[in-house]
Parts: sequence; C-alpha cells; structure tokens
Amino acid sequence: MGMFTMRKPRAYHHEYIYVDERKEKLQKIEENAKRDLGMVPPKEFSPEDIRGKFIEGTTYLKRRKESGRKPLTYGALFIAIAVLLYILHYLVTGEFSF
Repeated sequence: MGMFTMRKPRAYHHEYIYVDERKEKLQKIEENAKRDLGMVPPKEFSPEDIRGKFIEGTTYLKRRKESGRKPLTYGALFIAIAVLLYILHYLVTGEFSF
C-alpha cells in the first residue's frame, strides 16, 4: 500500500562551524578537576548549574522533553470522565437528562 503512505520529511541537523563541543566538554572537566584539587577557588552556587539534572537522569522524562508533549491536566481528565459517565448514563437509561 505504498500509494497511501506519507513519507516523513528529512530531519534537520545543523552542524556548528565555530563551536567545538568536545573542546568545551574537556575544558569543563579540566576546570572541575582543578577545583577538586584546590588549584582554583570554589565556584559560587548558581541555580542554573542544577536546572534540568533530574530530567537528564531519567529516561522517560528525557523522552517527553525531547518530544515536546505535555501531560494531561486534572481538568481535562475530569471533563473526559464526566463525558464518559454521561454517555454511560445515556446507554443504560436511554434518556439525555439526569
């Protein structure tokens, strides 16, 4: 059934020209090692350093963040349950009103 299938477009992958991620990672590792040895004064606390660390440590949250999907809210769940109960009431009694 190749006639009705929709092909996905090619994913966009941007290669940075002027940024060397490996070099930045090595510099960060080197700076942390120097801090541990006491050669460099300790870094001041910054909330940006710990932001997103929990999400990086869990696989399901990482996948949700990459996909951009939002979880259902309690309000949407409540409305869906109310509609389903109304449909169930109609099927059991045959009436539209309560």
